[in-house]
Amino acid sequence: MVTNEFSISNLGDSALIINFSHVITEGVNKKVLSLFHFFKIISLPGVIDIVPAYCSLIIHYDLRILNQKTVSNKTSVQTFTDQVKKLVAENTELTAFSSRRIKIPVCYAEKYAWDINEISKEKNIPVDEIIRLHTAKKYRVYMIGFLPGFAYMGEVDKQIAIPRKMQPRNKVEAGSVGIAGLQTGIYPLDSPGGWQIIGKTPVKLFTKENDDPVLLQAGDEIEFYSITEYEFANY
Repeated sequence: MVTNEFSISNLGDSALIINFSHVITEGVNKKVLSLFHFFKIISLPGVIDIVPAYCSLIIHYDLRILNQKTVSNKTSVQTFTDQVKKLVAENTELTAFSSRRIKIPVCYAEKYAWDINEISKEKNIPVDEIIRLHTAKKYRVYMIGFLPGFAYMGEVDKQIAIPRKMQPRNKVEAGSVGIAGLQTGIYPLDSPGGWQIIGKTPVKLFTKENDDPVLLQAGDEIEFYSITEYEFANY
């Protein structure tokens, strides 16, 4: 179900945050992404960036431009906030946008799947079954965050859902595929991290030399498939 209830508040002195819910659902996330694309299309004067999250949308603005546009007795931020609120309230239908379907290879071999044996013991599930369950679902990219190109995806099968590690690692290699709660994700860069690592992909999630350096986008549909160590090395 898609909710039309929302709240708007200031986020610092140069952004607004539109909150729809504190519960993560696909319906709420679709509303967030619909508005994200809507505001990109209409291109409001003063808006310099729009950032979608699980159940909220942040609109960054340039106060200097807003000050040039206001003609009322209200402050420029109040006028802008009222305008955004009116547009959100009126935008009750979901804005259509294309959702990409992307298949990503993952090697679940023990040398890459640092935590898969521990998960197997804790959950009393064979490693092969963990791999089958992880590759059996299609995952929605809910948001990009934490690192450039890090996609928060969900939901994993409840049988393999597991909390983050109590003690994060100092370094998780780029391409490592992990689970945290009901989420799954891929580290785009070498980084500290506490997700439970179950495999690694040879696909690059972040390439700074590209015009669009980030591979995955919010709203994408991701499907993982298993590859061998040989296939990984020769990808």
